Amino acid sequence: MKVLTSEQMRKADEKTIKEMGLPGIVLMENAGIQVVEAIKEWLEPTQPLSVAIIAGKGNNGGDGMVVARHLLNRGHLPIVFLLAPADNVKGDARTNLEIVRKLDIPLIELPDERAWEEEGPDLSSFDLIVDAIFGTGLTSPASGYYARVIDEVNQAPCPIVSVDIPSGLSGESSEVIGPTISADLTVTFAYPKLPHILPPACEFVGDLVVADISMPPEAIRGIGAKIELIEEDMLTGLLPPRHPNTHKGDYGHLLIVAGSPGKTGAAALAGEGALRIGAGLVTVACSKSLNPILEVKLTEVMTEPLPETEEQTISEEALPRLRELLKGKTALVIGPGLSRNEETTRLVQTLVTEAELPILIDADGVNAFIGAVDLLHGEGREIAITPHPGEMARLLNISASEVVKERLKIAKRFAEEHKIWVVLKGYRTIIASPAGEIYINPTGNPGMASGGTGDVLSGIVGGLLAQGLPMREALILGVFLHGLAGDIAEEEIGEYPLAAGDLISYLPEAIRLVTGEFEEEEEE
Repeated sequence: MKVLTSEQMRKADEKTIKEMGLPGIVLMENAGIQVVEAIKEWLEPTQPLSVAIIAGKGNNGGDGMVVARHLLNRGHLPIVFLLAPADNVKGDARTNLEIVRKLDIPLIELPDERAWEEEGPDLSSFDLIVDAIFGTGLTSPASGYYARVIDEVNQAPCPIVSVDIPSGLSGESSEVIGPTISADLTVTFAYPKLPHILPPACEFVGDLVVADISMPPEAIRGIGAKIELIEEDMLTGLLPPRHPNTHKGDYGHLLIVAGSPGKTGAAALAGEGALRIGAGLVTVACSKSLNPILEVKLTEVMTEPLPETEEQTISEEALPRLRELLKGKTALVIGPGLSRNEETTRLVQTLVTEAELPILIDADGVNAFIGAVDLLHGEGREIAITPHPGEMARLLNISASEVVKERLKIAKRFAEEHKIWVVLKGYRTIIASPAGEIYINPTGNPGMASGGTGDVLSGIVGGLLAQGLPMREALILGVFLHGLAGDIAEEEIGEYPLAAGDLISYLPEAIRLVTGEFEEEEEE
């Protein structure tokens, strides 16, 4: 599903109205109906609701007027509180205001703070508040009168439903620009917008419903919409059924270069993740003194002992052997638990520069390019890095807070400039392509904020690459399944006890959910 900015949505609306002939008032009508339908499904009211509709003077307020009419038609008791003089309401919103008046729906004009004090609603007396103040066009913080209204709405004891977007958020940004309605339910139209999906703005959205208002798909063509929310239907067929006459060699051979003293677990988790996603063969290459440990930990993964430094990390002397090991491999994962030893760092830089097969670079593999970022390029090759915000910050020599604030822009710019894929991990992980496309992952939960979960992701994606999936498909499928396995684990055991190994345990169930195997079994 495409994710739009408010400007892109404005263009889509304009194309729908001017080029395709669907009047704006029809879109407004459809929007209002969908909000009422969403309220019905969400609240399941068994008796008439008293509803305060807080409306602005623009189209968002017009949507609110339609909501009022359809609530009335269904036996509810709406009152519209207009935060502007009625004469300031224009266009389609004005048409719906006049309909509200003709139906004798109470409409109270509250154009300023004094009017709000004298005639404003006792919000504690309502069963529901509908926020239809600003919409997605807001670009500066709400202040003064509007800030007061937002604050009082947030203090009300009843549920709040926002029309299109919680008032106070900007449709152009995932940042919280000022005082904002904290909604329990948000009903947006046609496509989600950035603040609905990305933190911290999405934390004000509550439950999100993306409603169909009959906007044709052609409306978003040519408007520069390059951001997508990963959904299960995008993943259909990426893991095709296996042919009966097959063997391990048909499903690739992944080489993982990982591990250092105290971090053999990272190498082991990556290897187990690769196996569990279906790679035919997996070899973990590590420093020779750690090899006996990994041979015990990994009974189904091959290991390769390599020359080591005095600190027992992989030495540059391992390069000839690694070059040999790359022959016949179908993908390379490098970095989990490798350490930041200077000699090991040079080894990583050389190996990544020379290797021609698909590469995923994680953890200390990413750290190896601190101060040498020009060496990290993927022209003509498939390379992905999977940093968390701290690793991305070190790579760019900026603060982690800057990365968190501008995650989407930073990932996109780095991917385009270096011609590589960037998986910027965190809540709503962002995947950026060298061509400027963005994919946002909706799966995952706070229980996954523990050591080793990133190593499992490296193994999962590496295993998919080894099986021949292109980088795009391997990343969106791997990241989605990784988060989904975490969500299943959270349901089964809770967030607090969730550990990286649980992702491997629940990965098979995640795969079956995405491939539809459960549905096939039920039909049989």
